[in-house]
Amino acid sequence: MAKRKRLTPANPDFLGAAPETKSMAPMGGMRAPIADVASEASATSALEELSREVQSARSEGRMITALPLSQIRLDHLVRDRVANDNDDMAALVSSLRDRGQQTPIEVVALAEGGYGLISGWRRCTALLQLAEEGQGDGTVLTIERRAGDAPAAYLAMVEENEIRVGLSYFERARIAAKAVEQGVFDTEKQALLELFRTASRAKRSKIRSFINVVHALDGVLRFPHAIGERLGLQLSAALEREAGTDVRLRAALQAADPQTTEAELKLLADMVALKTEPAKTKKTKPEALFSERDLREGLQVRVHKADGRVELSGPALTPELRARLLLWLEKTK
Repeated sequence: MAKRKRLTPANPDFLGAAPETKSMAPMGGMRAPIADVASEASATSALEELSREVQSARSEGRMITALPLSQIRLDHLVRDRVANDNDDMAALVSSLRDRGQQTPIEVVALAEGGYGLISGWRRCTALLQLAEEGQGDGTVLTIERRAGDAPAAYLAMVEENEIRVGLSYFERARIAAKAVEQGVFDTEKQALLELFRTASRAKRSKIRSFINVVHALDGVLRFPHAIGERLGLQLSAALEREAGTDVRLRAALQAADPQTTEAELKLLADMVALKTEPAKTKKTKPEALFSERDLREGLQVRVHKADGRVELSGPALTPELRARLLLWLEKTK
């Protein structure tokens, strides 16, 4: 049997030619189109997955973004804090200057543009102060919450301040009353149950009592956050007990115009004391059981109303006079 002749050199390096393999691309070394399609599809899928994850994180409040301070509306919600301690604010400004913002604020996108502040009013205020001093980059770290969930927004604000700085009873009552005014809740009872769901029934009852004080004196008091539990409950009782008490309290506060916490609290305490002091009643003599008059000097007559008895007494009632009287009475039978 004849042997076949080799048509190619046995040595691959012969004539400098490289061996051809199955992996070599056809058409002069170009990539196959299917490889490019697969690569692009993979990249598109990864991009879509990343986009979905970013959107999910944003909608679920898991994504922190930096927004310009100018886009944040601080008055989006009625704030629950009515007092701003200068020392606390100075400490916060100093911390932000040295360490930067450590905790993001909560915002909600507004239909008209920009973002409404839910919680973080003090941090925004401090960052704005730093921006006015030429410090910082004019942005604030934020977490975006879902729009249209106003009750949850108010709850988030209340919970944050309860944890961070604590709220006075007046401030708790005020935010409940304002949330009802804004249409967030239908009734004050519903607002109390939702905003202070973790509070005891006794505590919610006290907050409810302070709502009377809010309705009567909000806007007139200079230092409402300083009203203690006892004084607030006394004020509430006085307002419920007598109509017109709110008008008198407002008039007294406006006339006195107290400039210090102590002066305002003293005025309120004095007004409450006037309302709670029992009315002084004139002591009246018990109804007389008899009538009494002088017949002449040294002789008095007393006539008892119950049975008509007549009594004569006095130094002028001598034995002779008694004898004559008895004789006269016998003759007049």
